[in-house]
Amino acid sequence: MTQGYQGYQGQQDYQGQQGYQGRQGFAAAGPVSAVSPAEQAAPAADTGTGSATAPRVPSGRDRYLDLLRSIALVRVVVYHLFGWAWLSVLFPSMGVMFALAGSLMARSLKRPALSVIKSRVRRLLPPLWAFSAVALALMFAGGWNPVKDPDNGGTWGLVKLIDYIIPIGAPPYPWHVGSKSGLLEDTWAVQAAGPLWYLRAYLWFVVASPLLLWAFRKAPWPTLLAPLGLTAIVGTGLVTIPGETGNAVTDFAVYGGCWVLGFAHHEGVLARIPRYVSVSCSALVMAFGLWWASGHLGPDGWDLNDIPLAQAAWSFGFVVILLQYSPSWQELPGRLARWDKLVTLSNNRAVTIYLWHNLLIMATVPIIDQAYNLPFMESDRAAAALDSTYMLWMFFLVWPLIGLAILAFGWIEDIAAKRAPRLWPNGVRKAGGRRRG
Repeated sequence: MTQGYQGYQGQQDYQGQQGYQGRQGFAAAGPVSAVSPAEQAAPAADTGTGSATAPRVPSGRDRYLDLLRSIALVRVVVYHLFGWAWLSVLFPSMGVMFALAGSLMARSLKRPALSVIKSRVRRLLPPLWAFSAVALALMFAGGWNPVKDPDNGGTWGLVKLIDYIIPIGAPPYPWHVGSKSGLLEDTWAVQAAGPLWYLRAYLWFVVASPLLLWAFRKAPWPTLLAPLGLTAIVGTGLVTIPGETGNAVTDFAVYGGCWVLGFAHHEGVLARIPRYVSVSCSALVMAFGLWWASGHLGPDGWDLNDIPLAQAAWSFGFVVILLQYSPSWQELPGRLARWDKLVTLSNNRAVTIYLWHNLLIMATVPIIDQAYNLPFMESDRAAAALDSTYMLWMFFLVWPLIGLAILAFGWIEDIAAKRAPRLWPNGVRKAGGRRRG
């Protein structure tokens, strides 16, 4: 493949059917919308987190929440590129994205539940279909036959392809496809399909939200804390559920508390708790998460994605603090205003960014490898310089590739939302038009 590419595959956290191993996506930003698909699965005007009890932005978008989504998306991309375990502690993107999605879902459920679920599903699926069409075409072109797959062979292998259409379970994919000497690493399919776990989790949260919101309004604290208790059962080995069913249940438990925290944010429950109380309790929960992680370090050390209970506790406390301090900006203040266009763009195209970013990270490798063929790269010194900076070149190159993906596939999000398609929705209209958030 390359002289400078130092095991991108080994830095990634997708372990497929081998159990809950670093489920990191959207994300978050999830989806995406890591950042997350959840936020993008709603109309642009339905993205704030207003509350009858603690009213926030009366109309338009809450730019503080938009900023959190954008940070979560960037963090997901950086994590999947460099594989730095400490990023899972610095900013738990997936917990943040699930919380923002839960808040949005609570707001939307003022309408009939069935129509809200249909709207979310409708806005999520077309971008997934576009990604699945490209990914499956590349897998088939590489020689993969799902009927003969050793893990999902026969008729069952064909049936499971439906997960590329409706993400109710884990989609099948080959562990090795193509050639090691090909343009892409032969494990690219594992990396490309890895983020799809988030769409599955998000879909089940959406379907369960009417019941969860009803339970939260009847018994707020038991509903809020129940996912942490469930994680302590299924995420510690106390009770083991095999296969992808176990992964799905663990994902639901780990991030269920964050999703319900979104309900608490929207319903004004967090606003009624004195800040010093919520922050102090959150610090204790987070401290417990780190303490648990210290005694259950995974193969990547302090990567909380490998430690479900630590991930659940740390994400829960982290999200409480973020939402407790939520300032509800109608515009990004001060120096943050310079990032306004990128924040708007990433929120409008969070599903696209989330779905395509891992495949695009892989695509940087054959592009950078072409540099070794340049005349001035024939010396050992030049080649060594490129080797030592290879990951940085991947980092700088992946963003323009993500921009191309936005241009090529992002408009599908608009079609799914029944809006006029836009190529680059960064909030700025052409001359004569007005600027939109």
